[in-house]
Amino acid sequence: MLGTLLYVIPGFFAGLVQGITGFGSGIVLMTFLPFVLPIPQGAGVLTLTMSGPNAALVWRYRRGIHWLHIIVPFVVYSVVATVAVHLGQHWPTTLLKGLLGGLLITIATYQVLMQYRGHAPRHIVWPVAVVFMIVSGFFNGLFGIGGPLMALYFLTESRSTTEYLASIQTFFMLDTVYVTSLRFSQGILQLHHLGFVAVGMLGAVIGTIVANRVVDQLNLTRVRQIVYTFIGISGLYYLVQALV
Repeated sequence: MLGTLLYVIPGFFAGLVQGITGFGSGIVLMTFLPFVLPIPQGAGVLTLTMSGPNAALVWRYRRGIHWLHIIVPFVVYSVVATVAVHLGQHWPTTLLKGLLGGLLITIATYQVLMQYRGHAPRHIVWPVAVVFMIVSGFFNGLFGIGGPLMALYFLTESRSTTEYLASIQTFFMLDTVYVTSLRFSQGILQLHHLGFVAVGMLGAVIGTIVANRVVDQLNLTRVRQIVYTFIGISGLYYLVQALV
């Protein structure tokens, strides 16, 4: 019960980070959820937690949606995610935590280095884009963390901020509907998990509102460095926990 109520706190920070950086809510939530839920159930809970703010953003940017840019990546991504959801039920917890730790450390290191270099790729060639879709689908199926690489893909393929936000948020919405249905059908998620979702969603909505109010006043470079440093430390914790 206490863990459920405390979930409002990471939910708030997930909404805040998502509002500031455009993605990252799943990463923030997975620094908390493995303490109170098995990883497969935690991945399902975090996906649903951001569904409210996600749906609101899709509606807000609906005029910028280009379905042809979204459907092909989603098909590749969802096929891999389906396999990963199944694997996540059978792989040992130590292996999953080790993979999660390695993923968080890799994401944090990559993001910090890209900011330090001031590098922003203008276009991603299709072979690399397919790798992005496969890797994102795999880790989304395991942990509910599939955003960073797909965000980078849509960012380089979009001609405006509106088109980028419309594409990435619509992609996340399709992902939420599909993967959540899959997890319920396989018994990974059950109705009693919705208590976590409701509490976390409340925090996420508040965090999103705060982000919308303060985002113009923040030094985004510094905020992102702090966020990814925290993610890296969390990843190191899970990696050490898996190895010890």
